[in-house]
Amino acid sequence: MDFLNLKRTAVVAMLLGSQFAFSNVALAENAQFWLNDGAASLNDSKKLVPNAKKAKNIILFVGDGMGISTVTGARIFEGQLKGIDGERNRLSFEEFPYVALSKTYSTNQQTSDSAPTMTAIISGVKTNDGIISLNQSVARNEANPSVINAGKVTTILEQAEAAGKSTGVVSTARITHATPAATYAHISNRDWEANANLSSAAATNGVKDIAAQLIDNFGSGKIGDGIDVVFGGGRSYFLPNTVTDIEGSKGRRTDGRNLAQEYVSKFGGVYIQDKNGFDALNPVTTNKVIGLFNPSHMEYEQDRPNDIAGEPSLSELTGKAIDILKKNQNGYFLMVEGGRIDHASHAGNAYRTFKDAVALSDAVREAASKVNLNDTLIIVTADHSHTLTIGGYPKRGNPILGKVVEPGKTAPTLAADGKPYTTVSFANGPGYHTNSPGDAVYNEAIAAGRVVDMSGVDTEDPDFHQEALVPLSSETHAGEEVAIYAVGPKSYLVHGVQEQSYIYQVMKDAFGY
Repeated sequence: MDFLNLKRTAVVAMLLGSQFAFSNVALAENAQFWLNDGAASLNDSKKLVPNAKKAKNIILFVGDGMGISTVTGARIFEGQLKGIDGERNRLSFEEFPYVALSKTYSTNQQTSDSAPTMTAIISGVKTNDGIISLNQSVARNEANPSVINAGKVTTILEQAEAAGKSTGVVSTARITHATPAATYAHISNRDWEANANLSSAAATNGVKDIAAQLIDNFGSGKIGDGIDVVFGGGRSYFLPNTVTDIEGSKGRRTDGRNLAQEYVSKFGGVYIQDKNGFDALNPVTTNKVIGLFNPSHMEYEQDRPNDIAGEPSLSELTGKAIDILKKNQNGYFLMVEGGRIDHASHAGNAYRTFKDAVALSDAVREAASKVNLNDTLIIVTADHSHTLTIGGYPKRGNPILGKVVEPGKTAPTLAADGKPYTTVSFANGPGYHTNSPGDAVYNEAIAAGRVVDMSGVDTEDPDFHQEALVPLSSETHAGEEVAIYAVGPKSYLVHGVQEQSYIYQVMKDAFGY
């Protein structure tokens, strides 16, 4: 079989299905347990039969900033929230049969940002930092439209549009942010999200901003007939500064364009702004929709229930997107980004990092439950990693966000300075803070290094920010490889250590382009 059943072995099924506490799991483990577990895994592997069929549909999931340490932490975090063995827990995509490593450097940096990494994933061409779906010959901030046009690279979404497939872009970040933008826009500065963000030279020369390209690059004799499903944040980048949105925020555009309404008039779709509008959306009768649920990024999963207008979960967005897109007999391409995984790590807030990674896993599970894996390729990957580390020698079952407590001990282990320390930390960033929800840390003074005795501090609190070694206003990306997980047609091509641009080649081959 091509997809490993979530209940990988009878033993694991018993443990997970019974929701055993950690102590019971530990008692169940002995030498024979591990031999049986390994034999069952080997037996599953021997049953794998590569699916060489052409894919009708492709769903690409991108956990922005979801490095391997983040996957490990999220796995344990999810299991411990459920009251089960976190170390042996598996996120949904960790059940996929094919896994590879992706080299994430850009053409000019060892540690890259999301613009060139997503460009590599979506087009097969590596490029320079800050550049979106242009080749590396184009300089950052290039303001000459002719140079920009000459440097364009074709994305798999554009190829799907041209082939008559339906397309969708879903993100918890702004739809104009680097990762989603790379699917449809071509621009020399990832920050040119609205016309007001363009440089004076770019504006004078008629360079199209990212939001405008979502409308202007499709239909009317151009590529395809418009992206069919657009779900995410970034509402203000689509609205003129004379318009106040449902949450009381003004638009950012100074050119008078209301791109949300232009989407409706040009492509025949609908525009929604909140959870009520989303819930009322009928996928049977809806063929095109733009849903912009926040003026900027959507909320962290931890904070989503408190959103002013209400926001759907990433799982809900993914499920409804599939229900709309699957009506096309030619198939579809869908990109889903867990964008705020990245932002939580930039803020040095591992709780929100892990919770948003679990939300992405839930969305993958939702997608897998809705599609036929014989004709739908699902790929889960990350654009880059972060400096999040899991260290010390905590005992099995120790809270992943807790202080290090070693085997046989009940009190936290003390470092050479006589203070306890946490299992999770960051190599750089804003450092230790408490009572600072998510991005609120940017309003605080940088507090990197060993600054306080945490003996009485609840390090598992959602608003706790881990210590960091190097003081920076925002934690940085990391340069090591990230994982690629795959299931479905041509998923067996995901193997080994690959350049990030290889992911595009797998998708292109699966579609038969």
